[in-house]
Amino acid sequence: MKCLFTVLSFLLASLSINAQTAEAAFLNVHISKLKNAQAYTLQVARSMPSEKYGYKPSPEEMLFGKQLLHISENLCWLTATYLTNNKNPLTAADGKLTSKEDIIAVVTKAYDFAIDALQNFPAQSLIDTVKFFAGPMNKLQIINLIQDHQTHHRGQLLVYLRLNGIKPPVYVGW
Repeated sequence: MKCLFTVLSFLLASLSINAQTAEAAFLNVHISKLKNAQAYTLQVARSMPSEKYGYKPSPEEMLFGKQLLHISENLCWLTATYLTNNKNPLTAADGKLTSKEDIIAVVTKAYDFAIDALQNFPAQSLIDTVKFFAGPMNKLQIINLIQDHQTHHRGQLLVYLRLNGIKPPVYVGW
């Protein structure tokens, strides 16, 4: 009986270590992905000439610059609301900026904020459930949502570049 207890204790400890390793690996992968997303998004932002930051392909679409601000606003909102106790670094005034240089500064600030939050995120909190407007989600799902949202809008920006005869930068991912 003592031997069985020892074996079970060992197995449970091994499962716990494996879960912790998986949680840490998930966070490390997403930190790396977010750093690459920042680099790529900034390359996309720098590829569009300043005078085209007010471009939108149809009346229903956002302006090029507004797409970048939207990515930044959502990144900071999700991070500040669900992943950290740190205050959202963006202000309402940031969302109204129009110059290329100012928007690039906001994009940089937003990604830096999210990357820092993930670097300091407690891995054991990934399964914590939060109240989200679309229904309960765990924090792991929020991190995936961050990735999906920015990818969606950055993909639109690539089309904006091509519609203006600009070849998008080579993809930086993973």
